Amino acid sequence: MAAKKVAIMVDEMYQVLEVWFPYYRLKEAGLEVNFVAAEAKKQYHSKEGYPCISEIAASEADAGDYDCIVVPGGFAPDFMRRNADVIRFANDMVNAGKIIAAICHGGWLLCSTPVFRGKKATCFMAIKDDIINAGAEYMDAECVVDGNLITSRKPDDLPAFCVAILAALGK
Repeated sequence: MAAKKVAIMVDEMYQVLEVWFPYYRLKEAGLEVNFVAAEAKKQYHSKEGYPCISEIAASEADAGDYDCIVVPGGFAPDFMRRNADVIRFANDMVNAGKIIAAICHGGWLLCSTPVFRGKKATCFMAIKDDIINAGAEYMDAECVVDGNLITSRKPDDLPAFCVAILAALGK
């Protein structure tokens, strides 16, 4: 049986813990993890300057190849949602019924998809109105799982967030 595959989205000004904590935790569990961004083989920097090199361009990413998408926070989701290929990939993942996981400001990208409609979700409080306007019922909780949608608020919630992702992936 092939290993499950996860796409972690990256862009400039990503929140370093929200990229690297899931990356290493998911790899530790035996999952294949790729960094997907607007451009392949480009170095993106966290808010603190920590580099991350993307592996796959969103224009080349195929939702059929992945079981889960993880959208970290920081200011990166605001950059992500400016790219049509990134939005297309996120929508393809949602429309294919894949596991959709977002933490902190990650919901900003997902507001460009229908994933929040009729679902319970959480996020960093500053974008609460955005996810509500995208159709979510906001909950102030460490981790909210509603079907295939997994959301958390902030870096402190990463342990619960990763446990929920792994459970959804059968790990």
